Amino acid sequence: MNYFQSIIISIIEGLTEFLPISSTAHMRFANPMIGVSPSPFVDMFEVVIQLAAILSVVVIYYKKFFDFSKSVFYVKLIIAVIPALIFGAILKSHIDEVLNNVTFIAWVMLLGGVILLFIDKMFTRNLIDDDREITIKRAFVIGGFQVLAIVFPGLSRSAATIIGGMSQKLTRRVAAEFSFFLAVPTMFAASVKSFWDVYKDHPEVLNKDSYAVLGVGAVVSFIVALLAVKFFISYLQKHGFKAFGVYRIILGIVMLVLIYTGYIK
Repeated sequence: MNYFQSIIISIIEGLTEFLPISSTAHMRFANPMIGVSPSPFVDMFEVVIQLAAILSVVVIYYKKFFDFSKSVFYVKLIIAVIPALIFGAILKSHIDEVLNNVTFIAWVMLLGGVILLFIDKMFTRNLIDDDREITIKRAFVIGGFQVLAIVFPGLSRSAATIIGGMSQKLTRRVAAEFSFFLAVPTMFAASVKSFWDVYKDHPEVLNKDSYAVLGVGAVVSFIVALLAVKFFISYLQKHGFKAFGVYRIILGIVMLVLIYTGYIK
């Protein structure tokens, strides 16, 4: 992977990580178009730039994220991340298989879009607009929804956890913000594991040049994500999910056409 490829993929990641449109699907779609082939380094690169994008949340919400007087906030995050850690370990072979199955990802992208068309009308009553009312039980349920994004790449971790939050009567804003917070420990754990796996099994790909590519990608992803988060919260409060559903359906169809015509393999 060269610097140009690194920057393009990182821009895509920064733009899509917090939108309910699946950053994984976009990267699987974009990689072959710019000449990026699957490799252990590329897998690690994608996880690292996802973490970099997610760290933008820590900057934007630093007052809330580092309010150590409210220890229950951290307890909720720990409880919520447990399902992903457990099922991520149990289903590792399945995850590795479907992550490389672009047809599967494209279908999940399309069907997830259909769900988003109707999601705003499904959860409209007794909405909670204060994150302090997210109980331990609600946090755990939201974490369970995150597992769906692990099992079905292309669904979108953001979409799954926001829908999970809305199923617990949270407003779109509160559900989205908790989804952002939950991403931090989840992706930190994924990044550490990915880096360790590459270090252990493919140490030859870790050198001065690869670290530089990682660094450039992380910085670009972080900066782009800063802008995307602010846009998403504002847009979501005013307009909901319908436009994202339409976009997913269109992209899913385009991906399937390119797959079945042999352009993407």
